[in-house]
Amino acid sequence: MTDTDCDAVVVGTGPAGATCAEVLTAAGWSVIMLEKGRNHLLSLDAPFNPLGHVSNDELKLVFRHFLGPDPWLEPRTFRSSEDDGDRIYTGDVNNLPSTVGGGGMHADGKVPRFREIDFRLASELGPVDGADVVDWPLDYDELEPYYAEAERVVGVAGDAAVNPYAAWRSGPYPMPPGPDMFCAVLTSEAATRLGYHPYRAPTAVNSVEYDGRPACNNCGFCGYFGCPIDAKGDPVAPLRHALRTGRCEIRPESYVTEVLLDETGRRARGVRYVGVDGTVHELSARHVILGAGAFETPRLLLRSEIGNSDVVGRFLMYHFQTFALGVFPFRLHAHRGRSVTHLMDDPIIPDADAQAAARGAGLPWMRGGIVEHGGASHPITEAIHLPPGEDHTRLMMASPMRDRMAAFTMQGEDLPQATNRIDLDPSVTDAWGLPAGRVTYRPHRHELVCAQHWAPRLETVMKEAGARHTFWATSPPLPEQEARRRAANPSPMSRHVMGTARMGDDPRTSVCDRWQRLHDVENVLVADSSVFPTSAGYGPTLTIVALAIRAARALADLEPLRSQRPTGS
Repeated sequence: MTDTDCDAVVVGTGPAGATCAEVLTAAGWSVIMLEKGRNHLLSLDAPFNPLGHVSNDELKLVFRHFLGPDPWLEPRTFRSSEDDGDRIYTGDVNNLPSTVGGGGMHADGKVPRFREIDFRLASELGPVDGADVVDWPLDYDELEPYYAEAERVVGVAGDAAVNPYAAWRSGPYPMPPGPDMFCAVLTSEAATRLGYHPYRAPTAVNSVEYDGRPACNNCGFCGYFGCPIDAKGDPVAPLRHALRTGRCEIRPESYVTEVLLDETGRRARGVRYVGVDGTVHELSARHVILGAGAFETPRLLLRSEIGNSDVVGRFLMYHFQTFALGVFPFRLHAHRGRSVTHLMDDPIIPDADAQAAARGAGLPWMRGGIVEHGGASHPITEAIHLPPGEDHTRLMMASPMRDRMAAFTMQGEDLPQATNRIDLDPSVTDAWGLPAGRVTYRPHRHELVCAQHWAPRLETVMKEAGARHTFWATSPPLPEQEARRRAANPSPMSRHVMGTARMGDDPRTSVCDRWQRLHDVENVLVADSSVFPTSAGYGPTLTIVALAIRAARALADLEPLRSQRPTGS
């Protein structure tokens, strides 16, 4: 069957898709959103109860794939290189939520901006052997007004004056910071004593009532959980705005299988999707917007045989995560409040020690990533990681992981490599019979050197804060884990995924142009983090939203946003 035409069909309802829907419906466009996952939003109209199906049920949210996808029905496969054969693992490979609201539903709400250098890494620092470091086709100054608009739309609480390394801003955050975590205050004070520069994190969590949504009640269930009171600035907010125009429709459990082209092959005429009852539909639209994320967007492009076929799926990037943990002799109550309230940028700012370490490792430069001051697991997670037996009850009461552990997570910059990619598995399929997405990924030497340089320094901060025991680890895969990784999930733990449909000015080396439109299909726009040419060392969400606002406004032929750089900044 063929559905009623619309101005734009949006694939995915996460941060990118929701933002595009809000911008386009405000401009008078009709939008139909197709979401593969289920809808857990009970109501989006005041008085509303938007997330009534979401709670602090750890079993449901963390272990039972409530927000999906179920890796038995939608597996991905993994290998670290082509030398591994077709795959070494099948199952949950970096699964993000598949639900109305997308990946933004589970995020804990840290939303830093990128810095000026992040958009011109090749020009500022130069090439690195074995990586394809490039400049973005736009710079920070052009994106700044869209960052400001993204912070307004999302609702960001923060203090613009506290980070000495931050890029210039045209204005303050919409809200003041919320309450601080006790453990983050301890580690931040220790870091300051050692010469680092921690600051209160900008978070997409209401510190006061904002946009009709209440202030956070500090329940402690942010990361991996939707917010049952709608205090997080997740995609629910722009979705609500879009729906209230009367020009937006969301169709959950609608799995887009192909982008359809007209007879010229240069324009999309719509999409084909499988509905909740298994019926195949075709939906026609003037424009197709892809916001399915940096795994599923290239998978759809490859199935549809559009985009630069040799570049689609390549340059997959995560954030290479390095963890430094400390166990304290007193209770930190790190499970209370928001997941992370403090950050520090020092590892991503090249200092003399880091540059010397880079040169010693044969690298021209080295950049770590933003460090999150946080900690705490939840009760069931702690229970399954403590040793069983008669001491289990005693250990649970002492709570060494949930109540006495603090953690640093460095979101290390992951250099783009053409060999790191998403493609279609030659034999593993999903429940719909479509080829599973296959991840081929191995970190560059740069990421490993960064981890080895910064982890001991982060341990030192933990000890300064009072930790009795410290240790550090990284996300897999690592070379020394080659034997062990084949018996467990070898894929990276990071859910920050970028770069598989990179944007650029040259159609030979990029998939999208600077406005995020496919070079070879003019009315298909990629709105998500697939377009990132480099990963930076900061969480991607705010940059996704800022880019989506910019791209959607250009698509609707709206006046570009502009901002004024403050004098002296």
